[in-house]
Amino acid sequence: MPPAPSNRPNRDETLVTPVRERGDACPGALRLHTADDGALARVRVPAGVVSAAQAYALADAAERLGDGALDITSRGNLQLRGLGPGCGGELARLLDAAGLLPAPRHERVRNIVASPLSGLDGRGHLDVQPLVRELDALLCASGRTPDLSGRFLFALDDGRGDMAELAADVMLLAEPGGARVRVTVGAASARVRPEDGPRAMLLAAEAFLDAASATGTKAWRVRELPCGGSELSDAAVWRGRFSGPVGSVDPAGPGGPVVAAASRRGLRPRTPAPQSPAGLELPGPDRATKPGSAGAGDGAGLGLSLTEGAAGLELPGPDRATKPGSAGPERATGPEVSGRPGTTSPAGPVPGPVAGGDGGVGALSVGVPLGRLSVAAWRVLADIARAHGTGELRVTPWRGVVVPGAGPGQSSAPAAAGLVTDPASPWRGVGACTGRPGCAKSLADVRADATTHLAAGAGGLPVYWSGCERRCGHPRGTWVDVVATGDGRYDVAVRGAGADVPPDRRALPELADALAAARTITTPTK
Repeated sequence: MPPAPSNRPNRDETLVTPVRERGDACPGALRLHTADDGALARVRVPAGVVSAAQAYALADAAERLGDGALDITSRGNLQLRGLGPGCGGELARLLDAAGLLPAPRHERVRNIVASPLSGLDGRGHLDVQPLVRELDALLCASGRTPDLSGRFLFALDDGRGDMAELAADVMLLAEPGGARVRVTVGAASARVRPEDGPRAMLLAAEAFLDAASATGTKAWRVRELPCGGSELSDAAVWRGRFSGPVGSVDPAGPGGPVVAAASRRGLRPRTPAPQSPAGLELPGPDRATKPGSAGAGDGAGLGLSLTEGAAGLELPGPDRATKPGSAGPERATGPEVSGRPGTTSPAGPVPGPVAGGDGGVGALSVGVPLGRLSVAAWRVLADIARAHGTGELRVTPWRGVVVPGAGPGQSSAPAAAGLVTDPASPWRGVGACTGRPGCAKSLADVRADATTHLAAGAGGLPVYWSGCERRCGHPRGTWVDVVATGDGRYDVAVRGAGADVPPDRRALPELADALAAARTITTPTK
């Protein structure tokens, strides 16, 4: 019997600053990863948005070249598995024809998540979908962003707080009233007009690249910087960065077509005039700039307001709950923002019909068991989007799909295809990595075991099954951690903020009681 591996903290949560000896090997649509079940391609879809036509193209690619299924990642991207040798060129042509490769040099850095119900249910402070499109255009037009790793993450939260637990490197949070958004990177925070938010996010990413280069670590994420991101002081990020062109764009180069497409959609990268900014406040008593006075060329045309000492996003706790319209983000108690410390419900949109903000039909939310869709089920959703919705799908970081514009009458077809439209389904909140036989590092067929023990502890905290201690794709926040040990057993523990529950090693026949007990644990709110 092999020795059981130690359950170290997840590799994404280590506090040790790595010194990267190689480039990021994160897979993409053009850089395929070789797995035990064939090659794997990861297609970035900013904010999870694909048109019905693009959805059909992905289904065709998975059916013709792969294993006939699509996987949803923890960032709302899509993966094709089981790809045969030598199919990379054909796959690239299929994706390009569908408009899924607008800038090949940038395809791995289009890691953008956003509130999936933004603009649909009336709960957010601002519809962030237009900002997602502009940010994507700016990333694809920049000459610097290809230097970002395939793991660097941008998030846009419409004010409901659902993006906070995803640990993004650059975050945009809409403030009450929608007149301002807060952009945060590391220890730096700035309040700007919504229309300037995407450009501020791009500049924040460029500041991270500067810091990673200066420290010599070749960090992939902000938290990997030697001081965990505190190097990115307000002044270091924003001072002197708001004049001149956005990034380095060669109209005749790879970014040219993207810039042209962005201009046609009214998403033109801004080049502020080099005059003194209005409404700019820089931190520090010795360099304060009064509104309308001459600054050091900072924030020109952005209406920027910097906040001294703003270290990341601070969401109000129960002792300082904020009502809609008051200062600070709204903390709704509904299931769309649950799954954080102090709660026992999975995060993400609840499966089923979503009421519109005006009382009408907003969308249909569909859960995907273990994040894996057959092409037949995926085409069912595309059919609904085309015939009954707005013509688009929104894939969520919680391994679900939102169909904007679809109503309750369209729930039966996804359910018949094996998808989840019932909020009481035991599948809600259950996830798993690829496991055997697709992953060589996995110690168990975790998807089969998760299916066998599906009813155990239904409801409560999210539960995630991992085939090894790497815990690939595990949820953020607080979750039940089920890790294979290689001896026919699993370690069961509660992980995340505020959790302090030691592992409980159980054999498969004994898992039901352990899972049921773990899922009902409520951790204290900090």
